[in-house]
Amino acid sequence: MRLELNDQQKMIQKMVREFAEKEIAPIAAELDKKEEYPTKILEKMAKLGLLGSIIPTEYGGAGLDTISYAAIIEEISRKCASTGVITSVHNSLVASPIIKYGTDEQKKKYLPILAKGEKIGAFAGTEPNAGSDLGSMKTTAVLKGNKYIINGDKTFITSGPKAGVIIVFAVTDKSAGANGISAFIVESDMKGYKVGSIYEKLGINASQTSELIFEDMEVPRENLLGKEGEGFKIALSTLDGGRIGIAAQAVGIAQAALDESIEYSKQRQQFGRPISKFQAIQWMIVDMATHIEGARYLVYNAAYVKDKGERFSKEAAMAKLFASETAVDAVIKAVQIHGGYGYTKEYTVERLFRDAKITEIYEGTSEVQRMVIAGSLLK
Repeated sequence: MRLELNDQQKMIQKMVREFAEKEIAPIAAELDKKEEYPTKILEKMAKLGLLGSIIPTEYGGAGLDTISYAAIIEEISRKCASTGVITSVHNSLVASPIIKYGTDEQKKKYLPILAKGEKIGAFAGTEPNAGSDLGSMKTTAVLKGNKYIINGDKTFITSGPKAGVIIVFAVTDKSAGANGISAFIVESDMKGYKVGSIYEKLGINASQTSELIFEDMEVPRENLLGKEGEGFKIALSTLDGGRIGIAAQAVGIAQAALDESIEYSKQRQQFGRPISKFQAIQWMIVDMATHIEGARYLVYNAAYVKDKGERFSKEAAMAKLFASETAVDAVIKAVQIHGGYGYTKEYTVERLFRDAKITEIYEGTSEVQRMVIAGSLLK
């Protein structure tokens, strides 16, 4: 079976590719260098409907299928991985759980805001001592009258300093373990909400990452997402969809590494001929291209299964595992092909090298993906 995009998906891919080439590529390196959040780019993307890619049209979104969405994330990440992850989190980890678990009132209030890019979304699950093991989180939410009082802190929050709408997970019943975790829709102007330390990172530097601190934060009762005790389920199902976005981001990074390697190898002369003529270089490029194609197929397959309404945890985990490891391998080869120049900031592959590694870590490490896949295969 040949898996290829339909006409609408190809049109969307072409539009985003041209936008990324024109608007993102010229400033991506500068954004990375200055660790500057891509606010103006996001504003332009919002006008194109890209911040509401998966949001239904009735709420002002584009209402696109998951394959189109994956193509969008890949094309954006091909030019700027930071903008790619911001877009992925905004759609997959914030809009998606509101679409799936939100009340009619919550959807009407928050989805149009997210679709228009009036507020950027963030997902607050990870804590200093609760990363892969979300069930050990310590942040608490206590119902008092018509408000929940939330106390605790979250860490490694993508877009934390810029987010206006945040999905926060907290313990509402300490005796129930993972079944005592609940999810909340939080706004950054709520009393008791504070941005903590902003991290200096190895890569994706234009995507600001921070702590979020909650000190007697007051959240209206109606901002409970789903029911009390459903937070762990909401987090896991949301991360399944998020992994498709990160896998697509990884494919974009890997494709950029391949693009740069092909171009450089044709121009770089050694021993009287382009290095693209040497078998050692050719084989590295072949391996990169083959693995990237496989990764892309896994991403589209996971998206296809999700769009069919079937369970896609295994497919998403496989896509993220293979695509992220492909990205890391591809950027290592790209730097090697560039030689000493690849180790300088003059060339794009240096940034790609730094950006790729995180795809093996966030939204479930490669080890967690293997646990998910094994659980599916061996149950």
